[in-house]
Amino acid sequence: MIILFDLDGTLIDSTEAILESFHRSFDLHELSRREDEEIKSLIGYPLDIMYENMGVQKSLISDIIMTYKEHYRDISTQKTQLLKNAKEAVELSSQFATLGIVTTKTGHYSKILMEHFNIMHHFEVLIGREDVENPKPHAEPIMKALEKMDTKNREIWMIGDTKLDLIAAKNANINSIGVLSGYDGHETLKMFTNVILNDALEAAVYLQNRKK
Repeated sequence: MIILFDLDGTLIDSTEAILESFHRSFDLHELSRREDEEIKSLIGYPLDIMYENMGVQKSLISDIIMTYKEHYRDISTQKTQLLKNAKEAVELSSQFATLGIVTTKTGHYSKILMEHFNIMHHFEVLIGREDVENPKPHAEPIMKALEKMDTKNREIWMIGDTKLDLIAAKNANINSIGVLSGYDGHETLKMFTNVILNDALEAAVYLQNRKK
């Protein structure tokens, strides 16, 4: 079995770091701040799409993203936490499956975070924003991860907390589990998957039981 995990809202909570980095980027570029709820509603999308949806002029977006990333890099490990049961989910999954990470975060920072939490060694592959042309919900990030793995005769699952993860899984023709530990609620997730569980550990147990 192969299990691909999303990060934000699935294994980690970096909401504080994300919000602070957005607010700082708006301040430094002398733009009016956006409400926290508006920012949170867009988490999971790439930064350029998030800024565009918040009305930032396209000509400013590359500069404002640079400002965001500079601040995020400085605070991410201090202001990001593993979600409850996330470490246990990864450790359990690693006992019966090959693991990967497919995220819209920058892969470089994601790897640093996973090493900070001492779980990166459980993952064979990490695909981040810079590794693909087309981020989730496009199939490309998942396909890119699977290219690096031995998929022959393996059941493949994506675990994620937003519709973007589940749509990407569908587009890549793999199975998916929606988890309620992150940003999309039950009503949204049930439109895109038949399996919805509370968190990544419940998902790991579910898949372990399938494996038996």
